[in-house]
Amino acid sequence: MCVNTINEMYGQTINKIIGGVGSEELYFINDKNSFCFYHSQDCCESVSINDIIGDLDDLIGSPIVLAEEVSNEELLKEVEDDCNYESYTWTFYRFGTVKGTVTVRWLGVSNGYYSEGVSFRMANIAE
Repeated sequence: MCVNTINEMYGQTINKIIGGVGSEELYFINDKNSFCFYHSQDCCESVSINDIIGDLDDLIGSPIVLAEEVSNEELLKEVEDDCNYESYTWTFYRFGTVKGTVTVRWLGVSNGYYSEGVSFRMANIAE
């Protein structure tokens, strides 16, 4: 079964995280589920993790109490003025447990004709 909403992460206790700055995918894994953030590459775009604020280890071993997405396709002046990209999208994910909060910032860039967004999927792990 596949579910495509970040709300499925609420209450889940994560025991492994794969990915980091520069990665094109980010996985949160527990005994029953895999939560994946990714971008399906089309042609002339790039989407990857640009920055992580906080410690991903704070999300391991305690239930997720915060999981939200914020995106702004027109954040001006966030990319250097001499950037050659015609279009870019910042997508922010905030996650939290009682141990701390982490913000993962993704940057998608393209010539303006391709998606720059981040996708989410949850899959049950076969027992």
